[in-house]
Amino acid sequence: MPTSVIGISTTEPTPGPLQRRPAHPQFGFTHSGFTLIELMVVVFIIALLSAGAILALGSTGRDSQLEKERDRLSALIAYVRDRSAMLTLEYGIRCGPHGYRFVYFDNRSNQWQPDTVDETLRMRRLPEGLQLTLIIEGHQIVLDDKNLVIPKALTTPAGGTVSTLGADMPSSFAAQNADNSPQILLLSNGDTNSWSLTMVRTGLNRSATLQSNPDGTIHAGAIVEPK
Repeated sequence: MPTSVIGISTTEPTPGPLQRRPAHPQFGFTHSGFTLIELMVVVFIIALLSAGAILALGSTGRDSQLEKERDRLSALIAYVRDRSAMLTLEYGIRCGPHGYRFVYFDNRSNQWQPDTVDETLRMRRLPEGLQLTLIIEGHQIVLDDKNLVIPKALTTPAGGTVSTLGADMPSSFAAQNADNSPQILLLSNGDTNSWSLTMVRTGLNRSATLQSNPDGTIHAGAIVEPK
């Protein structure tokens, strides 16, 4: 080990395992890893990027709720058409902006009535955030949720017995027809009127449309994203 003329060593001793190396002569700091603040900044940036990805997926990704409601209505229409052919009854759908219900034409009373026997055909309300729009024979129909209200009346269920729901049924056909007549017809011979029923995701204008074809078939369209 070299020594100076006064007997002092001129080389620096090698630091032990517990000794800290001196600061870098050029930058004046030591490298001791990330600080807590630096780690927090990194975590915050990752969180922001993840939130952005989730928001982007939410606005352009699959809308499982809309798909479910479209498929449910499509399946119910298929079920009603089979039931209509089997019982030789004329069915229809009454729509409001936030739901729909099925009715049938009772030949004995010559009136449209709700089917109160088959629980499958109960009134359906759409989840919050979904809304219906309806076009009949090329004309936009103004929908009202009052269409979903079943009149308190004496009704004769399709293929069932008389059931009392409340007050007496209106005596005139016109009054009852105004209460229960459907906008969409599903006839027992397989015919239907010309209609287009669209479920819309409010705020995003994402939509799915079910519509009748000239040959009587019904088409359930894919989810349409807003442009």
